[in-house]
Amino acid sequence: MYYAIISHDVDESLPLRQQARPEHLARLEQLRDQGRLLLAGPFPGADTENPGDAGFRGSLIVAEFDSLEDARAWADADPYVAAGVYKDVEVQPFKRVLP
Repeated sequence: MYYAIISHDVDESLPLRQQARPEHLARLEQLRDQGRLLLAGPFPGADTENPGDAGFRGSLIVAEFDSLEDARAWADADPYVAAGVYKDVEVQPFKRVLP
């Protein structure tokens, strides 16, 4: 089943994101290579694709896991969590309808 991992950043998270980004992306690439990643990306801090110094407000990942517990464990092990980027992380079941 798919699960949505919705994360919200702490204030001024951009330097923390930049430091942990390579490890964060490597985990997402593993999910992609396993055919389990539906989508992933950040919420820009400004209404533009490249928010510059405005940074990001959080992230959304939708991926396939065996259970809600597995999805939560994966989310808890995110390098962004360890780096203090996220102030909170929510994991919910997600039903893909379209496309």
